[in-house]
Amino acid sequence: MFRTLAIAMTLGATLSMAQAQQTADAFVMKLSTEVIDAVKADKAIQAGDVGKIRSLVDSKVLPNVNLQRMVIKSVGPPWRSATPEQQTRLTEEFKTYLINTYAGALTQVRDQTVKLRPVRAGSNANEVVIGTDVVNKGEPIQLDYRLEKAGDSWKIYDFNVLGLWATDSFRSQFARDLSGGGVDALIARLSEKNKQIAGSKN
Repeated sequence: MFRTLAIAMTLGATLSMAQAQQTADAFVMKLSTEVIDAVKADKAIQAGDVGKIRSLVDSKVLPNVNLQRMVIKSVGPPWRSATPEQQTRLTEEFKTYLINTYAGALTQVRDQTVKLRPVRAGSNANEVVIGTDVVNKGEPIQLDYRLEKAGDSWKIYDFNVLGLWATDSFRSQFARDLSGGGVDALIARLSEKNKQIAGSKN
């Protein structure tokens, strides 16, 4: 009896995980398609209009991102010692920096399509990795997402372009400022970079 119950529980957990992964697949596919279609339909975004790009990211992408978790993973242990005010300022500058860093990729969208790769299953049904290939002419571009369950939907907390996770890349970039001057130094550096990028677009 206990063996039968254990098997039933295992099968139930496996089914629940599979359903969650299918939902995550659908989430990634829907979001990717909506963003690509929006860029294809807007010549201003393709021309590099920062205002339009920011509006698209703010409305379509960021509501589906756990921005704070992404910041925490990118900053590492120094986040815990930051004051609430520093955390708020850092999150805002990080958000702008994230948009600025990857805005250029959106301007390159023309005839791309997205194809899902097989789901990489893990032991936690509430966190999955969804792999996609962005397909156009030439070799497909690998773009993977780390997702966490958020109510009835999902939120992205990391992404991988061509084998490099974004939060790992950011942590490497931020390490020098954090070790030299702490969180305030990182806030200042991100603010400076964001102003430079904004100035170059004007």
